[in-house]
Amino acid sequence: MNEALTFAFERVVPGLNVGLWASVGIIVPAALLGVVIGILAGTIRVYGGVWLRRVTNWYVALFRGTPLVVQLYFWYFALPYVHIGGVSLVLTPMQAAVIGFALCSGAYQSEYIRGGLLSIKRGQLLAAQALGITPVNSILFIVLPQAFRRALPGCGNEIIYLIKYSSLASIITVNELTGVGRGIAKATFQNTEVYVIVGLYYLVLVTLAGWVLRFAEHRLAIPGFEVKNS
Repeated sequence: MNEALTFAFERVVPGLNVGLWASVGIIVPAALLGVVIGILAGTIRVYGGVWLRRVTNWYVALFRGTPLVVQLYFWYFALPYVHIGGVSLVLTPMQAAVIGFALCSGAYQSEYIRGGLLSIKRGQLLAAQALGITPVNSILFIVLPQAFRRALPGCGNEIIYLIKYSSLASIITVNELTGVGRGIAKATFQNTEVYVIVGLYYLVLVTLAGWVLRFAEHRLAIPGFEVKNS
């Protein structure tokens, strides 16, 4: 028992702490970008013009219909071979991971936002226009805030998934939690101990994210409308 604890705290935990910061460096920007992309795409899919809606639907179908692993491989390994005007784009592993996760997450987030927007009665837009509020301002300041509140549980669930999906970044050479853990396990052959600790790290991250998301839901909730007062 003492040997296991010594191994965990002297060999595993210091290495995983380094990988933890790499994971956070992927998760936070990817989650924020995913929410922004989801709001834009979801709004366009409901209120955009015909061609904008069509292009956005294609984007959502593409990123929801292809495996995330394939997407990551494309951004890191295949993109440098795509030449546009004689120029190719080479991304670092971290950049490829953030872009891949953000675009994939944004596609799913757009579904929640679209559902939230469609749940708002169209009469609110008509009433706002009758008061002289422009259609754009009506969507931005009246409909979208309500829709986002309703979509927040789904969007939060997608962020939880993103935390766990971030482990896939190791396949494009990012030394995040899973990548570091795999390296330690290969070097020490103590797979059980290493991967149990890696799992605990992800459990803590998901738990903390769940608390933050529940706090956000509580702060954004309208008393007497979306949650019942106890």
